[in-house]
Amino acid sequence: MLIRRIATYALAGKTPAREISMIRLAILGFALMAAVALGLAGASYNITAVNTTVVLNGTGAKVVETLSLSISNASISQYDASRGAYNLTLSDWQRLLNAPQLTESILNPKSGATDFSFLPGAIVLTPQGGESELIMSYDVYNVTTVTEIAPRKFQYVFNDSVLNFAHTASGQELGQLDRLNLVVPEGSLVVSAYPTPDSPKPNSVGSYANATVFSWYSQEPLNGFSFSYVATQSLQQEVLSYFSSIYSRYRPLLYLLVVMVVGVLAAYVYLKFVEPG
Repeated sequence: MLIRRIATYALAGKTPAREISMIRLAILGFALMAAVALGLAGASYNITAVNTTVVLNGTGAKVVETLSLSISNASISQYDASRGAYNLTLSDWQRLLNAPQLTESILNPKSGATDFSFLPGAIVLTPQGGESELIMSYDVYNVTTVTEIAPRKFQYVFNDSVLNFAHTASGQELGQLDRLNLVVPEGSLVVSAYPTPDSPKPNSVGSYANATVFSWYSQEPLNGFSFSYVATQSLQQEVLSYFSSIYSRYRPLLYLLVVMVVGVLAAYVYLKFVEPG
């Protein structure tokens, strides 16, 4: 209707001021819509690297993952706003960043992860937009299996079924800039590792004396991954483990004994001080 009226006035050789204002508003509206559309089209995120550190402790592990995130100029305000929305879940962040790799890289399908935390870092501005780090930390159980091979000496074998990296035709594989780090307790002796860690390099006799951090990177294939080490338990740890196992085994009985003792004391106090009065 507006275009028809403008055409009519143009043929008549005159265009009222009111119609000119409407034309300007229409052009401005179209320009704003185009700018928004272009901004949305340019909004993008890209996870460029994932650094996964697994701190082995007994049969469980503490996992800390640092994901490097590249952010386009058009996405900076959206990312900052999302950082302030404390009710966003990990699934919400996966959808926001369009990043299916934003998930736990070490995950036991039978027990899941506990004590999970997720921290999206602040943006560091770059000429292309910005960069940030996303940090996930969580605990995973049954990462290793343990066998006592001598008094106070235990062999731990890594459970490769907990690996949850990118799948390829030949199996799981680290990304081009991804890194997997396994941290063993101090004093441990690595028995076997496959594939051979990229860091550290073994010594002249093929062992890793005094090393506690083992890393794989450069698109390392993880098909057939294996890792085992031997840890010696101190005498103090052995004593604590013994009493801990005793406590776990007889915990219900101990609770019952405590209740009985409290009941006897309460009855004594009642008979001694309350009933005579």
